[in-house]
Amino acid sequence: METTLEKARKDPDSMKGRILAVARRVFGEYGFHGTTMRMIAHEVGIDISTLHYHWGEKKDLYEAVIIDINNDLREKLIEVEGVIHGLPRGERVAISLDMMTDYLFDHPEISNLILFRYIAKTRHDVTLDFRVPEFTRDIVHSMGLPEDKDNVGQSMISIITVMNSLHNFISGEEFFRPMVKASRDRYKRLVKETLKSIYVVAFAENGMGMK
Repeated sequence: METTLEKARKDPDSMKGRILAVARRVFGEYGFHGTTMRMIAHEVGIDISTLHYHWGEKKDLYEAVIIDINNDLREKLIEVEGVIHGLPRGERVAISLDMMTDYLFDHPEISNLILFRYIAKTRHDVTLDFRVPEFTRDIVHSMGLPEDKDNVGQSMISIITVMNSLHNFISGEEFFRPMVKASRDRYKRLVKETLKSIYVVAFAENGMGMK
């Protein structure tokens, strides 16, 4: 039997799909504690009873959002891996930054929710979480960084450094973009250029300074 999330992903234009899309955006803007089911219902244009009928309680909907984002991230990382496989490490980093920057700017709720969870230390009774450690290990492997017991921690910290930089630029766009007086397109280009100027050389030479 299909889960509610599977039904929503299969048919994004359905009521379940519409609610899921709005929930991602609203949870991404206000976090778990700052979001109410009434806020989501209002944004969708339905009454609260219809929302509960399709998704149950707030915790159920939030867990579906986390699973949905994890699924999307997994699919995107597989896509990136298919493009960069076999290339020199510097090219892998540059292409990955281009693709992930575009993707995360199109889906800022991902960066927002990850930062809510790990940086702001937002805690709740939701049992599911972002698969950040698993994704980080996957990226370490894709980048060809050391994975032996003596170096894997350093490799993972290097990847986390890059991802934190990207998440902060995206989540902080409304704060940072006016500072540099840039349009959204130019801001995105500046983020890409800046990250690549720092990390492509660092990774290409020795994997963020690793020996």
